[in-house]
Amino acid sequence: MKRYDNTHIKNIALAGHAGSGKTSLTEALLYTAGASDRLGKVLDGNTVSDYTGEEIKRKCSVYTSLSTFERDGLKINLLDSPGLFDYENEAAEAINASGCVMITVSGKSGVKVGTHKAYDRAQAEGKPTMFVVTKLDDDNANFYNTLTQLKAEFGPTVCPVVVPVIADRKIVSYVNLIEMKAYKYVDGKAVETDMPDGDVSEKMEYRIDGLREAVSEAVAETDEALFEKFFSGEAFTQKELTDGIHKGMNEGIITPVTCVSSTTLAGVDMLLKEIDLLLPAPTDNDTKEATAGDDIVEIKNDENAPLAAFVFKTVADPFVGKMSFIKVHAGVLKTGAEVVNATTGNTEKVGKLVYLVGKKQIDVSEVPAGDICVAAKMSANTNDTLCDASRVVKFEPISVPAPCYNLAVKAKAQGDESKIGNAMQRILEEDLTISYKQDEETLEMILSGLGGLHLDSVIGRLKDVFGADVTTSEPKIAYKETIRKKVKVQGRHKKQSGGHGQFGDVWIEFEPCISDELIFEEKVFGGAVPKNFFPAVEKGLQECMKKGVLAGFPVVGVKAILVDGSYHPVDSSEMAFKTAASIAFKEGMKQAEPMLLEPIGSLTVTVPDENTGDIIGELNKRRGRVLGMEPAAKKGLTVVTAEVPYAQMFDFTLILRQMTQGRGYFSIEKARYDQLPANLVAEVIAKNAVVE
Repeated sequence: MKRYDNTHIKNIALAGHAGSGKTSLTEALLYTAGASDRLGKVLDGNTVSDYTGEEIKRKCSVYTSLSTFERDGLKINLLDSPGLFDYENEAAEAINASGCVMITVSGKSGVKVGTHKAYDRAQAEGKPTMFVVTKLDDDNANFYNTLTQLKAEFGPTVCPVVVPVIADRKIVSYVNLIEMKAYKYVDGKAVETDMPDGDVSEKMEYRIDGLREAVSEAVAETDEALFEKFFSGEAFTQKELTDGIHKGMNEGIITPVTCVSSTTLAGVDMLLKEIDLLLPAPTDNDTKEATAGDDIVEIKNDENAPLAAFVFKTVADPFVGKMSFIKVHAGVLKTGAEVVNATTGNTEKVGKLVYLVGKKQIDVSEVPAGDICVAAKMSANTNDTLCDASRVVKFEPISVPAPCYNLAVKAKAQGDESKIGNAMQRILEEDLTISYKQDEETLEMILSGLGGLHLDSVIGRLKDVFGADVTTSEPKIAYKETIRKKVKVQGRHKKQSGGHGQFGDVWIEFEPCISDELIFEEKVFGGAVPKNFFPAVEKGLQECMKKGVLAGFPVVGVKAILVDGSYHPVDSSEMAFKTAASIAFKEGMKQAEPMLLEPIGSLTVTVPDENTGDIIGELNKRRGRVLGMEPAAKKGLTVVTAEVPYAQMFDFTLILRQMTQGRGYFSIEKARYDQLPANLVAEVIAKNAVVE
């Protein structure tokens, strides 16, 4: 593949709702451009971009894939991202590296939550957008209903540039509103045909004229001279329309809409033409802010400048090794070059560089500004900035959602813990929305992600790719035990077995207090217990605090005062007094009205306005206490704050997603411990007894 400069490169992220046709569109574009010799299908598991075992098995995208191809003097990098919300991290990475976001919308099912998520993400990152209405070969598809919906939900920036001509409920041709030419498709090939007239549909002719007028009006908004020309009633030239839409996209005031059938390839060639004419090259809008020490600097997309490149994605391949997906923002990235990792401060050598077409690799020796490539076996991680030593800068990391769904995992086979740990370390490098760590209180290994499907993919990958099989369960809740009243008890340990015996005798007062640790005091008078045994008494109590008398949970909120006791000059020892203290503790806990405490979380959940009542009802069912609600920063959303027991939050991620069709999200952090309701104590004790 030849070297392209940054005026002839297009970096496109394909995003949208799950099932809206992103992978099929990628396949159609590659096939039409001649980069693939067959038109694969998702259901057949033979597409270029969905090539991993996990994706073939699930028949959907799980990872963002890179497909590079050449067409009409352009190098096009397609980043096909998953639409399922569990893999939101992948879409975030694709959009970050792109110069434009192409959002697929099914002509059959219309605008969905994933459409909005992709659009909002693109807007937040200042990326131009284009809508592609797909699946027009489906009998139930309706382009014009979808277009109306797009205009209603995304506003006046929506501007159709390719539309179908419909007669007798079938598409007979496609009209390019910029060229004002119609094409019909014969065996996947475009053939110019007559523009629709009254013989086809008077309504259609009116619609085409109206749509052309809407395109001209949108273009007029991009330039004062064009506005005056439009106002005078003069028609725009094809170049004026093309340049106007191109400029409007870069400024975020025009979102073109085109349409295709990836199965029949109808409209795909026109989409390739629009990619060439309308979508921005890196020179148009790819200036990126970075930090240089305490200063903020602008990095322009210039291959003559010092190197500045960003690792936007990492893949841990057990056979190929670590693969770093890199967007070059300035300079030229060369194989074997010494670069500074601005994130770590280390210098490292650039590994083998390749372009990807799905899993196929094309070797390349250097990659200029504006292009995307993959480097093999580098130590750099996602969000690292690689740069020239003469200008050390650091790009802002990609923002991703925090993991919110947890499972406890353990090795199925004894001795596999280290294998699982090594595999998880590699998986954590490539997915920033996964967490894997030990719970300090329950000592379980907790795997966290964005949902059940997300963690199912991780667990499947552990087994299939890394050979590490695990079992999963609902994480234990870190209950604690405490006491409610003050008591005074004796702990006496006496044992005689020939020779020196064991003798320790203590009187200890136990009382409630506010402390996570044991508070120990001594008020012994007259040497009833020698001072040298005080540490042994405290140590015995400290060990008992680890396991309460109700269900074996750690004990908190206890103050112990050693007030009296007795000793034997020969048989007393530190061990004897330690044992006596533990006897006193267990008896004292029983007498001091022990109770269970449960962890309470401070919850912030954001939901669409229409779901506010539903979420409040759901929180009430979960023993939550709603503290308030207020409008969110984004219109149409409400933020609800509440306090909820952690024991009720295991499946909250899944329920919230179902309730809001994926539009709701939440965060939770530990607030405090509260007394567990009496009606639940027996159940918790019984459940823990089974575990024990």
